[in-house]
Amino acid sequence: MRQEVIIVDEKDLERKVKSFKNDGVDKLHVLADFDKTLTNLFLPNGKKVNSLISIIRNGPYLGKEYSDKANALFDIYHSIEVDPAISLQVKKKKMYEWWDKHFSLLGESGLSKKVIEKCTGDILDKDLIVLRKGVDNFFYTMENNQIPIVIISSSIGDLIKEFLIKKKLILDNVHVLANELSYDKKGNFIGVKDIVHVFNKDETSVKDHPEIFKKIEKRKNVLLLGDSLGDVGMIEGFNYDNLIKIGFYNDDEEGDLKDYKKNFDVILTGDQDFNYVNKLVKKLGVYRK
Repeated sequence: MRQEVIIVDEKDLERKVKSFKNDGVDKLHVLADFDKTLTNLFLPNGKKVNSLISIIRNGPYLGKEYSDKANALFDIYHSIEVDPAISLQVKKKKMYEWWDKHFSLLGESGLSKKVIEKCTGDILDKDLIVLRKGVDNFFYTMENNQIPIVIISSSIGDLIKEFLIKKKLILDNVHVLANELSYDKKGNFIGVKDIVHVFNKDETSVKDHPEIFKKIEKRKNVLLLGDSLGDVGMIEGFNYDNLIKIGFYNDDEEGDLKDYKKNFDVILTGDQDFNYVNKLVKKLGVYRK
């Protein structure tokens, strides 16, 4: 897919950029998805990687029986996830059903803290997941200006945190809201606190996490970064003044581009790097100190 920057309404975007800049960095925070937003969909060798959880699903960590069953679930439910003819209400129900079954399978198959650590090590050593070029600069620029980054993801929070720790990107201003695993005293997985999937991010309220909400409640200008239509729901329940939504449209399987144009201010096609995002941040008045 050809790389393009599609600005849906240039005048409206210019108005928002001006408001962000006039209000200053103290009024800004970032909401971001993780998989295929902060990370590339395609590796440098051209191989496609769907998500962090796909590394566990297709890797040697929990055995062939687990992989076979997990991929069978993927085959059933992923087609529902990307089918434009299926209603959001039905998708929400089916995505919850998928994750509920998958978490039960993970428990039965022996998921543990050691497996998470082993998987994260392999991801980094073998570059199985790659951050988009420029993401590290984006994170450090936000940190320099004390601008909170809240990552809301349907992936496993433990994997995201371990990955970012190893990348030295779990900074004081970075907060992760994702599927949070619970373990017994031996480090074995025993359950998940709340299931977060791609279509219920509107129900994953930051208000339910007061330690994070306190940091952003007065920051009414929001830069939202996502790769799916469900990511737009990350803003639900937050009383913002201005909102700029940037959508990564990585390939044609993401859905109908027309729907992205209805939901995002800017669409970046073709699995792009963070070059446009970092240029936009400068226009908002945010500079690396």
